[in-house]
Amino acid sequence: MNFDYNETQAMIAQSIRDFAEQNIRPHIMEWDEAQIFPVDLFKKLGEMGFMGVLVPEELGGSGLGYHEYITIVEEISKVDSSIGLSVAAHNSLCTNHILTFGNEAQKKRWIPKLATAEWIGAWGLTEHNTGSDAGGMNTTAVKDGDEWVINGAKNFITHAISGDVAVVIVRTGEKGDSRGMTAFVIEKGTPGFSSGRKENKLGMRASETAELIFDNCRLSDDNRLGEVGEGFIQAMKILDGGRISIGALSLGIAKGAYEAALKYSKERHQFGKPISSFQAIAFKLADMATEIEASELLLHKAAFLKNHDKPMTKLGAMAKMYASEVCVKVSSEAVQIHGGYGYTKDFPVEKFYRDSKLCTIGEGTTEIQKLVISRNVLKD
Repeated sequence: MNFDYNETQAMIAQSIRDFAEQNIRPHIMEWDEAQIFPVDLFKKLGEMGFMGVLVPEELGGSGLGYHEYITIVEEISKVDSSIGLSVAAHNSLCTNHILTFGNEAQKKRWIPKLATAEWIGAWGLTEHNTGSDAGGMNTTAVKDGDEWVINGAKNFITHAISGDVAVVIVRTGEKGDSRGMTAFVIEKGTPGFSSGRKENKLGMRASETAELIFDNCRLSDDNRLGEVGEGFIQAMKILDGGRISIGALSLGIAKGAYEAALKYSKERHQFGKPISSFQAIAFKLADMATEIEASELLLHKAAFLKNHDKPMTKLGAMAKMYASEVCVKVSSEAVQIHGGYGYTKDFPVEKFYRDSKLCTIGEGTTEIQKLVISRNVLKD
């Protein structure tokens, strides 16, 4: 086992840090308060190879693995987790779904544009009445000759408005049948395909979240990913990798909040000395540092398994669950260490606090992760 960054990882980490300081940090509160999704920023990230991290070089990507991917999402999220969330959703959901399950023609058609961020990607599984119960979805695709006709809606979709292409999982069989769903790729501008209401969110406000609406949307069979009935199974495999993404996002939030709290605790003086010298504060910092370290180790173990095509459902769920709960706890303690100032927008910890909660909900709630973990433990 080697816990050091290799030369490539160290170079990537420094590169994304420099980019974030120059291009993201000056705009954090502007984007947050106005809920601006900065499309031009993602074009720049695409030029640097950070929007096609896992995509092979021959398809226009960076050809990197999950350790590097964690580093990129983490470093961005230490500065602004809204941007980290969008980078993660684009890479691990939309792009990775086509990369993993598309045929060669489909990969050549869509992947190069996604890998360079010429196109922004969205991914749709969740519906208004089906969160964790994805099998109960109401959006349907019905075969009509050589085409499919899709009707329904998806909600809580990242990049639903600004995205150029979306991978959606819809019902082609009986409700509740895990083999009754199929995945399709839909390009913006397709008749009958539109976006709906943008969500007004607690946190992650610079990451766009909205509805996808299908009204007699006709698609060629060439837009179908994999076999009919494989959509749910595909989605579960994609979410395995997606849990590493949310874990990396969580790790970045936790590190950002911790570093802000550590800095403040050394600068803030009470009773003639820095508050870091008081055991109540020092012990908080000790707990925060330890739990962040444990999160990082879990994440990179899951990444190792993913890179080597080994079973990682259990480890991915563990890493996502633990890191997301830690980031909520750490960001809350960071606000506490800042005292009254932590409750104002003059310091970064209030935003980390607001952003953190999504991590225990998105791509499978903490409760669903426990279900996944327990089922795997009981199988062993």
